[in-house]
Amino acid sequence: MNDQPPRWADALLQLVLCSADRECVSGDLLEEYRDDIVPARGRPAADRWYVRHVWGYVWRATWPWAVVSSGTFLMRTGYDWRVPTIDFLTRSTMTTAVGATTLMSVGFWTSWRSGSVVAGMVIAALTSQIAAMFSVVGVTLMLAVWHDAGTMRAIAGSGGLLEAYTLPFMTIIPATVVGVIGGALGRFTRRCR
Repeated sequence: MNDQPPRWADALLQLVLCSADRECVSGDLLEEYRDDIVPARGRPAADRWYVRHVWGYVWRATWPWAVVSSGTFLMRTGYDWRVPTIDFLTRSTMTTAVGATTLMSVGFWTSWRSGSVVAGMVIAALTSQIAAMFSVVGVTLMLAVWHDAGTMRAIAGSGGLLEAYTLPFMTIIPATVVGVIGGALGRFTRRCR
């Protein structure tokens, strides 16, 4: 009865769940962990089982937003590669606005559901990193299709491949900030309703 899953995983689960489901889902998962999984598999395997289940909840909370965020990045990258320019101001303004709005929406939605600003911040940050992984795969696939000399010049003129592969991961910093802002708005809206 004293067996406890990893604290960080339980804390993450609490952030992902809406407030109405927290006690029920968390309690059911903990009961199965203690009564069935630990006795049958041992503590290390039970911890992995618990983390996999928590990851499932995180995945369901983040993947749609990550697809939108990654899709925006890939459309912009593909456009830069296929329609080169020397004036990136309009393009970067639009994609920055869409990216920030997407991540702020993640923070808002998560905090509105959970009642926690921290949940909005954490899920926005995780969403940005899942989107980054999607983006890296997408950039690699685009590069496999478009690798002619003209495209390679356009890539070099738009920041280079290093930027295409690292920029998505660097969004964790602004994602955290806009996740807090969206989270605060979501929590405020929840309290006002």
